[in-house]
Amino acid sequence: MHSDMMDEVATILRQAAAEAILPRYQKLLAGDVEEKTPGEVVTVADREAEQIISPRLAALLPGSRVVGEEAVATNPSLMKGLDEGQVWLVDPLDGTANFVAGSSTFSVMVALLQDGQTVASWLLDPVSSQLSVASRGGGAFIDGVQVRTSTASKLAQECRGSVLTRFLPEELKEQVRVGSAGLAAVLPGAKCAGVDYPAVIKGTQDFLMFWRLLPWDHAPGALLVAEAGGHVARFDGSEYRPSDQRPGLLIGQNRDVWDVARNALLETWAE
Repeated sequence: MHSDMMDEVATILRQAAAEAILPRYQKLLAGDVEEKTPGEVVTVADREAEQIISPRLAALLPGSRVVGEEAVATNPSLMKGLDEGQVWLVDPLDGTANFVAGSSTFSVMVALLQDGQTVASWLLDPVSSQLSVASRGGGAFIDGVQVRTSTASKLAQECRGSVLTRFLPEELKEQVRVGSAGLAAVLPGAKCAGVDYPAVIKGTQDFLMFWRLLPWDHAPGALLVAEAGGHVARFDGSEYRPSDQRPGLLIGQNRDVWDVARNALLETWAE
């Protein structure tokens, strides 16, 4: 992925944030928010940001197609064929519930797939302007500085990380609570993948566990952490691919931490 393309996509995300998201930050009106599905909200900012981003991405790569979260909510058939050709994944406002609550914990995320493999990703924090980017084989960068995850091994009692249990079946939630007893801390997460994934690189979290795997939520951050030296895999150790939405993904600062977290959290039910 050449640097001009990386910069052009970053500019598109910044423009969408400036035009559609930040003017409404902590200024949403009652009519700007609605329930998309039970327990999940969408705002006019989500929709307008996607309307800005999608056509501009498509124009960057003739022949590519765009799969945006809000477009899929209207037309689920757009999810077909993620393993074919060049596909842009767009999460125009990750952490919408946080945004609605007035919290600054939200993000704008994009990933580019080539025949189903994530080859580039962008995660923008609109409030702080922090930009995290990665390209396959080209490394991970936060605000232009190349970043690496910690290579240190850790005991279970030294590991702290987030377990996103909202979509876990009830019986697995209890097993996770039992299995996590030996960890230093099990956190609820930021409720924003665009914040949680960079936290693994920065070292404020050693691991993450997700159950529901919508591709626009995880393709950007998974590539970012992997290119920084972290380990991203399904509970059985197999590769994560955005087109495969079977539940369950574990992210660790490195392979050793991934193994420790898996053993502590998941051994009772992953097999």
